[in-house]
Amino acid sequence: MEEHHEATVPESTTKRKTSPWKLPVVQIVLASTFLAPLGVPFISPSLPLIQQIFSVTEQLASLAISAYFIVGIAFSPFIGSIIDRVDERRVLAVSLVLFGIAGGVTVFVFDFWLFIVLRLIQGTAAAGLFIATVTLITANFEGVQQNRVLGMNNAILSLSAAILPVVGGAIVAISWNAPFAAYLLAIPIGYLAMKKIECPKCDATRGGLSIRSALNSLRTKKMVVPYSTAVFSEIILFGAVFTTLPFFLSTQYALDSLTIGFVVSIGSIASALASVASGKVAEYITNRQMIALAFVFNAIGLVGLWAAPTLILTILAASQIGAAVGFSLPAVDARISAIIEEKHRGEALSIRNSFTFLGRTLGPLLFTGIAASIGYPPLLLWTGILCIIVVIFLSVAYRGKDD
Repeated sequence: MEEHHEATVPESTTKRKTSPWKLPVVQIVLASTFLAPLGVPFISPSLPLIQQIFSVTEQLASLAISAYFIVGIAFSPFIGSIIDRVDERRVLAVSLVLFGIAGGVTVFVFDFWLFIVLRLIQGTAAAGLFIATVTLITANFEGVQQNRVLGMNNAILSLSAAILPVVGGAIVAISWNAPFAAYLLAIPIGYLAMKKIECPKCDATRGGLSIRSALNSLRTKKMVVPYSTAVFSEIILFGAVFTTLPFFLSTQYALDSLTIGFVVSIGSIASALASVASGKVAEYITNRQMIALAFVFNAIGLVGLWAAPTLILTILAASQIGAAVGFSLPAVDARISAIIEEKHRGEALSIRNSFTFLGRTLGPLLFTGIAASIGYPPLLLWTGILCIIVVIFLSVAYRGKDD
C-alpha cells in the first residue's frame, strides 16, 4: 500500500509536529551526521602523505578508502540486526564513541597495517552511525515531517561532505595524521546521545530477532525500487561526478586540482539544497514519485555532461546529479520505513546502507572500466538514456497501483 503523508502522529510526538529542530534527538542526529564525512572526504587530501609516510604504493594507500567502505557493505546487516534486538540510541552512542577512539588513536600510529585495521574499525562504527541516525528519525517521526527531517539529515551530510575536504586539506598541512584528531569530537556526542535522547521505545523489551527472519520480511516486490535506487544513485554520483568529471575537467579545460575540487563540491551543495526541498515536495507527491523525479534529474545531468559545450553548462549538469541524490535518498528511507514493520526497520535500513556503500564502491570501477572500452561521452549518454527508461518504467508499470 502506498505511504500516506497525512498519517496521524502519535500523541507522544504531537509537539514534534511544530518544531522538530529543537528536540535533542534531532540535534544529536544532525551533529552525528555532520561528523560522518570525517571518514573519507575529510582524510582524502592526506592520501599522498599517507603513501609517503608508510612508503607504500598508491594501490596500498588507497586501502585507506576501500577498507572503510568494504566493512560497511559487509557488516551493515549485522548492525541493523543489533538495532532491532537492542535499540537505536545505544547503537548510535557506541558507534560514535568507537568512531572517535579509533580515529583519535590513529594520530599515534606509524605502522601501515595497524593503520588499516583502525580504518576497518572506523568504517564499522560509521556504518552503525549511518544506520542508527536514519532509524532514529523514522522511529520518531511520521509522514511529511519524517521526510523533512530525513531531508535535512541528508542535507547536513552533503554540506559536510562539501566542506570537510577543504578543512582537511588545510589541517593536513600540519601533519599527515593531524586530521584524525578531529574524530575525537564524536566521543562527547556519543555521551550526549545516550543521556539526552528520549526514546521510550528504546527501553522496551525487544524481540529476539534473527537476520534470517528479518530478511524474510524484506522479500517483497515493494523493496525493489528503494534498494535498486539506493545503489544506482550512488553508482552515478561516484562514477560520473566524483570520478569522470575530474578527469574531464582536467583534460577538456586544463583546470587545476583546487578548481576541480570546487566544481565537484557544487554537486554536494546541490544535493543539500534538494534534500531540504524534498521535505516540501513530499507534501505534494509520494516517495515513489519523488524517486522517479530523482531519475529525471539524473537523466538531465548525464545527458547534459555529454552535450555541454561550455564549463558553466558542465557545472550545471553535474549539479543535477547532485540534486538527484538529494531527492532520492530521503525518499528511499521514508519509503522503506512505510513498507517495513517497525520490528524489522533497523535491518531494512541497514541493507539500504549496504547498497549505498556498494554503489559508492562500484561507481568508480564501473565508469572507469567501461569508459576504457567506449570512452566517457558515450557512457554518459547511454547511462542518461537508461535513467529515462527507468522513469518511463516507474510511470507506466505502477500507474493506477498503490505501490
